[in-house]
Amino acid sequence: MNTITNQKLNVYKIKIEEIVRKLHDLTHKIGHKELAKTISDLRSRLNEPFLFVIAGEVKAGKSSFINALLDTGEEICKVAPQPMTDTVQQIIYGEKEEIIEINPHLKKILLPVEILKEIAIVDTPGTNTIAEYHQEITERFIPGSDLIVFVFEAKNPYRQSAWDFFDFIHDEWRKKIIFVLQQKDLLPEESLQVNVKGVKENAIKKGIENPIVFAVSALDELEGRKEISGFIEIRKFISENITGGKAPILKQKNNITTAENILTKISSGIQLRKKQWESDMIFRNDIKETLSEHQNRSEGQVDNLVKNLLTAYDNSTLKGEQELSNGLRFFTLLKRSVGSIFSKKTSAKDWLTGIASNLETDLNQKMKIKLNEGVVDIADSIQQMARVIDLKIKTSDTILKDDHEIFSDIAAKRANVLEELKNTFAQFLNEADNFKGSDLFGEKNISPNVATGSGLALVGVIITTVTNTAVFDITGGLLTAVGLLFAGVSVGFQRRKIISGYNDEIKKGRTKLKNEITTKLKNYIADIKNKIDKNFNKFDHLINSEKEQLDELEASHRTIHQEIITLKKELS
Repeated sequence: MNTITNQKLNVYKIKIEEIVRKLHDLTHKIGHKELAKTISDLRSRLNEPFLFVIAGEVKAGKSSFINALLDTGEEICKVAPQPMTDTVQQIIYGEKEEIIEINPHLKKILLPVEILKEIAIVDTPGTNTIAEYHQEITERFIPGSDLIVFVFEAKNPYRQSAWDFFDFIHDEWRKKIIFVLQQKDLLPEESLQVNVKGVKENAIKKGIENPIVFAVSALDELEGRKEISGFIEIRKFISENITGGKAPILKQKNNITTAENILTKISSGIQLRKKQWESDMIFRNDIKETLSEHQNRSEGQVDNLVKNLLTAYDNSTLKGEQELSNGLRFFTLLKRSVGSIFSKKTSAKDWLTGIASNLETDLNQKMKIKLNEGVVDIADSIQQMARVIDLKIKTSDTILKDDHEIFSDIAAKRANVLEELKNTFAQFLNEADNFKGSDLFGEKNISPNVATGSGLALVGVIITTVTNTAVFDITGGLLTAVGLLFAGVSVGFQRRKIISGYNDEIKKGRTKLKNEITTKLKNYIADIKNKIDKNFNKFDHLINSEKEQLDELEASHRTIHQEIITLKKELS
């Protein structure tokens, strides 16, 4: 490669390193340790040679394939009747042969082989190995790989475990894959071609366009029968497509494609997480709107109750006024002979007391009827408000599942908050203190029946008790005032003064009745609504926190995405 190309390549490397660094930072923001580890591994391999990962089942002939491909005359990867590859082996170029133990499950083999100056090879345990850590380590190499060489046993390339691993590589990482049917010397040519065709057809079904399949015999190659071994074709493919100066730029293109794949995974997760947040916001706004609607409905019923009470009040007090007015007109005409108007047993004062008594009886009867009619509707409306909210909590929509590949922790956290909300609200509905409203009405107004009740069922008892108490306190005060007014009446009373005093007391009572009942009941409704809404404090904190995090993640994603698009254009 010329100097200019080398300079450009170095610039590309720097840009890719910066993109992957930002991608790494993004995974830390997400808090996904496994994905962060994957990107960390990718960062560490950015400047390594073009990487072949050899995958396949145990005894498919992977180690023999590598030995034949390197053609050193030595057994680089051990071959034996029993499975030998119990570790992941990374074969790279070195001035002298050397084996470095990285850990019990990973080692590097350095070889002075010319082809290894441009490519590195990773020999993996079988896809059907019983040791799970082998699979985990193998999968760690997949994201940083540049070519997957999938090795099948030529006589049976259809085993499910191998194709399951293929699905992981293809679906998760979209890596370049070629297929090798090893040990072709063990079956007739006709059967071999049937299996080659079968692998191609299976690969096409799984989304590989124009799959590349080689049939080889490592035995023929190693024993010198090179013209029939099949390795001439595979080396030609490597030479035409990878080596000869092409590997470095291909490596960088693959790195940026891998980074883009990872970013796409993250983006999909972010979008799903955002949909969950949007759904939660819709749910939360629906709760608020529902509470407001039910509050308005309940307050409307309070207005109707008060209106009906005032109508009954006006009818009773007007009747009393008319009786008083008629009687006083009689007195005015015959004020000098008051005693002749009344019987010997009925004085003026007794007559006035009778008017007050009749007013009390009439008020109590009519008001009680109106109270009983209206209180039931208000209580039912408040209870319905709580029940509807309870149902909405239980049926809230979950989009982001707690088994999500990237955001399972977030989904689990949300699930815990929602479950706590369900349990807390159910407990809230059962606790009597939440519905007593003693801070609004005072303990003295609470009926003894409340002590034996519990939770939401108390609403009707509370409203009935408090409303009755308030009404009869007000009317009782009114009647006391009227009684005192009448008590001060002498034989020489003035008609206008008495009627005016009566009407003043009636107006005061009416205003007090309207204001006190309206205020107390509407405050009680608002208090219940606010108590219900407070159950959502933790949920509100969760969705507010989600909004901040999503904004930050989306901003980081947009930056990285734009840099990838720009660099892809430069690389092409």
